[in-house]
Amino acid sequence: MSVETINNLQLIKESARDFAESHIRPHLMEWDESQHFPVDLFHEMGHFGFLGVLVPEKYHGAGLGYQEYITVIEEIGKVCGAIGLSVAAHNSLCTNHILLFGNEEQKEKYLPKLATGEWLGAWGLTEPNTGSDAGRMKTVAEPDGDYYILNGTKNFITHGKSGQVSVVVARTGELLDSRGMTAFIIEKGTPGFSAGKKENKLGMRASETTELVFHDCRIHKSQVLGKVGEGFIQSMQVLDGGRISIAALSVGIAKGAYEAAVQYAQERHQFGKPISSFQAISFKLADMATKIQASELLTRQAGRMKDQGKKTTKISSMAKYYASETAVQVANEAVQIFGGYGYTKDFPAEKFYRDAKLCTIGEGTSEIQKLVISREILKGEK
Repeated sequence: MSVETINNLQLIKESARDFAESHIRPHLMEWDESQHFPVDLFHEMGHFGFLGVLVPEKYHGAGLGYQEYITVIEEIGKVCGAIGLSVAAHNSLCTNHILLFGNEEQKEKYLPKLATGEWLGAWGLTEPNTGSDAGRMKTVAEPDGDYYILNGTKNFITHGKSGQVSVVVARTGELLDSRGMTAFIIEKGTPGFSAGKKENKLGMRASETTELVFHDCRIHKSQVLGKVGEGFIQSMQVLDGGRISIAALSVGIAKGAYEAAVQYAQERHQFGKPISSFQAISFKLADMATKIQASELLTRQAGRMKDQGKKTTKISSMAKYYASETAVQVANEAVQIFGGYGYTKDFPAEKFYRDAKLCTIGEGTSEIQKLVISREILKGEK
């Protein structure tokens, strides 16, 4: 990594950290308790370039790479996993899908609004009965002249209610055909398109998660993203980058929990000495620090390969799998180090604990990551 890149990363790290400390931390538990999604905060983040990190400057983005992107997500995640999750979803899913597969007209229309935070983006692949099994999706787009008629429901959609534009994958071919699904860009307010139930979640409560409902929704063929039939294939490429996002978020949550635990272990005294001096606690901290370091190295390697234009399916899944499991383990140990106080909302450990678990589920469960990794390994041995 060049000196220029290192200096640039340090500036971005300081900018993201300062923003999180001044704009997010003061409202942390208020937003969490009320499940408030702070839309105005995201408009503000757009001014700092946090919502268009990977978008070229010609579309009003920051024009940066994955190392800078990882840094932004990590620093925000250290303070609040929920806000970090929304930043990640906006950047890596909706915005990135349009960036990767949109035509020039679509890019010029949507990317400037998304990159500057004027608009928030949502991305719809998951359905109530088809999570990992996307090939059996029931949301169908039937051709009707110059239009498609969409019917169906998506769920677990970040920004499903507040997002002004959604990228939605619907079936346009036969069931189980990987080339029988198509991606559409759909704007909020389109007749037949509405937000459904908002989820009441364990963690990530300040990140909005809802259903997307389509009832005879007419979408002009100009809103097709890329080619008809390639929506699922596009989505798998989008998820390669999205998994780097969740890995970065996991590292951020793990670091936040770890740093809180270290501080508490040094301040909390039992038997006349800080609990950090006891081997039972210091060994926990050693394990936490080691796993975080390994997670960050995997995540940075995935980001480096992405910036180099290399295939990242295996390394992205490795980073996402290991970092997300690490986040859960570190957050769990942080609660244990805090003891009884770790179980209360007066201290930070319990929120890290609740937020971390989503990282092992969203954008492909840990079990799916192991499936992807093993397939890539065995494919390479043939």
